[in-house]
Formats: sequence, structure tokens, C-alpha cells
Amino acid sequence: MELEAARVGTTATESAGRVVDVLLRFLNGPDTLGVSQLAREMDVSKAVVHRALQTLASRQLLQFDVPSRQYKLGPAAAALGVRALRDSDLRSASAPHLSSLNEHTGETVTLTGLIPDGRVYLDQIVSSHEIAMSVEMGRRFPLHAGSSGKCILAFLDADALEVVLAQPLEQLTLRTLVDPDTLRQQLVTIRERGYAVSDGERQPDAGSVAAPVFSFDGTVIGAVSVCGPKFRVNEEFVREIAPQVVAAAAAISRSLGFVSRDAVAS
Repeated sequence: MELEAARVGTTATESAGRVVDVLLRFLNGPDTLGVSQLAREMDVSKAVVHRALQTLASRQLLQFDVPSRQYKLGPAAAALGVRALRDSDLRSASAPHLSSLNEHTGETVTLTGLIPDGRVYLDQIVSSHEIAMSVEMGRRFPLHAGSSGKCILAFLDADALEVVLAQPLEQLTLRTLVDPDTLRQQLVTIRERGYAVSDGERQPDAGSVAAPVFSFDGTVIGAVSVCGPKFRVNEEFVREIAPQVVAAAAAISRSLGFVSRDAVAS
């Protein structure tokens, strides 16, 4: 009897995991996904995927898109996202520092959070310039492309870093670094100076500088960045604002309870 109960429990856990895996697929890629595509990507049967989709749709986490005959995120998923943003300690702790950075630099300021297999933008304040950068909130982006992703990647623990670098690195633009050894060398520099720079690596003709944010236990959990068109966010501008970005990220980390080793030593 105990063996049977354990087996049922394991099956239920695996089924729940499949449902969650299907839902997480909608964080990245196209707006709609179908049974066949999900089955191929997840290497499971169409029947398994169909059951998971039906479960999610019955609770409005997904909904059937008639024109494409595929599924897309539903109203319950949107409500969960709004609630998560509203209740995010990282987002609330960052708000005054993002505002200050935006005021001092005049450029778009963003907040990124680390999630499984990548990162998402949690907040932004868009520049008032006529030509300005803006980011897509809630979409999963890889860690190897862009200043926010790279500064998170640089401060991951060694095992987590190697897991990322062992995967195929997507070439988002012509300037995206996809060679693991070259990227490792750049990550050393990022750790030494405390911030990362991007020159059109995630989005063409865009420049940015970002610094990592840490939780109370010293784990990297996100990043703050200043970004804009490359003709304004050039090398001189980056040198000027990098200390401000680092200071803002450090202030957010302190508000989350992080005490740096330097602060302890002093």
C-alpha cells in the first residue's frame, strides 16, 4: 500500500511539473504555441501536452487563440504577473533609485530580475528624449546578451555559470558574444570593475551599462541598467555614469539586507 501511494505521489508530481513546464514555455518565444511545437520542444507526447494545456486553459492561465488555433497566455496569467510585480521586494526597493538614475542620466533606466534559464525586466523608466529605448516587460531574455544579463552571469556561482555556458548561446545580434571562452574572459573583467557594458549585443544600435543587485545572503538576484541609443550612450557617457549605476545597485542591495565584505571589513 505504501509503495502504491508513493508511486501515485510521484506520478502526480511529474504531472504537475509538466503543467508548469508548459506554462513556462510561454515566457519566451512567440505569443502563441501549439500542441505539436510544445511536444517537440519538450520531447513528450502530444497527449501529455494536450492535457497540460487543457488544465491551464480551464483555469484561464492560458486561452485558445482561434485565428492561430494555438494557445496564448490568459487573463489569470496576466493577473499573477501584475500581483508578482506589485509584491516584489526587489521592485519596491529599487523604485527611488531608478527614479534618481533616470533624473541624473536622462536615459531609460531598467530593473532586471534573475529567473530560471534567464532574466526578465521587472521595471523601467523610459527616457524623455524623442529617440529613446524601451524594454519588453516580462519576456525572458538570455543571460549572455546585454549588460544586465552579463553582470548577473558574472556574479553567479561557478556551477550555475557553467550550466549557462554549456548551453548553445543564441546569436541575438551580430555583436552578441556566443563563444564561451571569450565570454568567460569578459566576465572576469565585469567582476573586477563591478559593472557590465553592452554595445548592441541584445538590441542593435543600443548601448547600456548595468550593475548587479544582491540579496541579503550575497546571491545575485538582478541588475540595474541605464540604456539608450548608441549615439548617446557611447564610451564617454558610460565612463561618466558607470559609478552612478554601481552606487544605485549597491544601495538597492543594502536595502534588501546585503552587507558587502568591504563594509564588514571597515
